[in-house]
Amino acid sequence: MATPDVYVQPGTPNPLFEKVVNSPRLNPSPKETQESLKRSFAKYLANDNVSSPVGKLFDPTKHLTFEEPTYIHTMEDIGYPSSNGVSPVAVSEPFRLFSEDAVNIMRSEILDPEVQEKYSYTSDIAPKQIRGYAPKHAKFIFEAWKHPETLSIISKIAGVELVPVMDYEIGHINMSVPGKKQQYDKEVLISEEDEEAIVGWHRDSYPFVCVLMMSDTTGMIGGETALRTGTGEIKKVRGPQKGCAVVLQGRYIDHQALRAFGGQERITMVTSFRPRSPRVRDDTVLNTVRPISNLSDLYGQAVEYQLENAESRIRHMLRNIREAMKAGATDVRSIKSFLDFEIKTLSHLNKEIVEESMVKKGCVGEACLETNKRKKIE
Repeated sequence: MATPDVYVQPGTPNPLFEKVVNSPRLNPSPKETQESLKRSFAKYLANDNVSSPVGKLFDPTKHLTFEEPTYIHTMEDIGYPSSNGVSPVAVSEPFRLFSEDAVNIMRSEILDPEVQEKYSYTSDIAPKQIRGYAPKHAKFIFEAWKHPETLSIISKIAGVELVPVMDYEIGHINMSVPGKKQQYDKEVLISEEDEEAIVGWHRDSYPFVCVLMMSDTTGMIGGETALRTGTGEIKKVRGPQKGCAVVLQGRYIDHQALRAFGGQERITMVTSFRPRSPRVRDDTVLNTVRPISNLSDLYGQAVEYQLENAESRIRHMLRNIREAMKAGATDVRSIKSFLDFEIKTLSHLNKEIVEESMVKKGCVGEACLETNKRKKIE
């Protein structure tokens, strides 16, 4: 009996996707990176399996203004093994993604008074966040991130075929509003105990994120994303301009969003992604999002996609078993490996579904402290 490919190790390209998007070779030159992206993008769009758009508000011919990133940093570039995550890609340089018009439409949706009132959260690592408002109050945002051409761009940069984790995690907003102008201090920005971060040191709950800048950055100083490398050093990736984005494998890299100096607003939109294939290991945790979420929506959607993935794997295994029985060659090792994987996966999910009475609203800092403790141990 054929061994089911449900145990793809982190960093291993998805065989179902490698024909469409080629994972970037480790340490490519900027020119090679751009040429590879162009080739993979054309192949992806030519693929017959691309899903259909979810609506008619978002028009990629008008609203997408994609330009390749100048460079894609690999996990090895920043001191981690290439197999540390679900892709060898760590983080991209900023790249243009959406048009000015598209971003302005998104801004109008997230700045709607009803959205601001009903979907705002605050936590001990971020002063204001907006979550869970799409698609009910943001149909354009929802369509933009679900559109197959948007997904093809994010996937080819990430080196693995991705989809939004779930609807609840589409268009998460981090906001820093204008206040008293502060003097720029380069040393403060890279401090280990930086208190001027918009979002403190953490690892994301989900494998990949795409961070979109929604503010005019003219005259802005700072606003970078700081990464803690595998050697403990701090590396800064420059902040994107309005309409530009960064793709980051944030589940496996300690990072923080640094404050922008100059007194203007800084609004970023973060959409989280997971591998499309149910046969790639899912390391999703909910500890950084439980305290700032409607748990009914979060838990419901998380369990839904996990069970759909499990259903796909089970059907795949069932076909293998039936074929093996016809051939009279049942593979016990394969069966036990499959069952062990499913038990571990569902046990992990069970640990992430915590009773609401045990969740401290707004207390995300404990999860971030675990990151700092882990770093000190390493």
